[in-house]
Amino acid sequence: MNSEAGTNWNLWLDDYYRRYAPVTQSKEVYESLIKFRDLALAVKASKSKLMMGGNGASASIAAHGAVDFTKQAKVTSLTFSDANLITCFANDYGYDNWLARAFEHYGRPGDAAVLISVSGKSPSVVRAAEYAREQKMPVVTFTGKSADNPLRKLGDINFFIDSAAYNVVECIHMIWLTTVVDMVVGRAEYSV
Repeated sequence: MNSEAGTNWNLWLDDYYRRYAPVTQSKEVYESLIKFRDLALAVKASKSKLMMGGNGASASIAAHGAVDFTKQAKVTSLTFSDANLITCFANDYGYDNWLARAFEHYGRPGDAAVLISVSGKSPSVVRAAEYAREQKMPVVTFTGKSADNPLRKLGDINFFIDSAAYNVVECIHMIWLTTVVDMVVGRAEYSV
């Protein structure tokens, strides 16, 4: 076992998991979860879609969310993680603009944007939020680190975790996103 001498791992783990407490102990989070559920149901009723995006691990979270919303919750959802699409749009429009241009090409009236960025400063994600707002699309944001990040300022429904621990923030984003899937389904346990 590789361990740092003198480290009390029980205390370290207590401190680490304390960072997850806001997931289950916040009325503000509950209100946002309910609002996002209501938005997802409205998108479903109008036969529109959730367009999701992020970079790195946030792109993976978006992709997981898009699959679960589509398959389990029956809310059509898509993400833009295809390497061909990313490299084509980044080459033609610049990396900071690729996601906004994907939203432009794929978005329709009634769609909603779900955008994920730990820092809330990723230019490609922020520009996608700006584009969505210009098109009057509702914007749902998942961010961390700084409460005054630019992405959060553009959101209609915001999920924020006051932490700079990337893995913690990303895991909480995944918990919140999949919680809403289960809220739309109406139960936590079901056959998939």
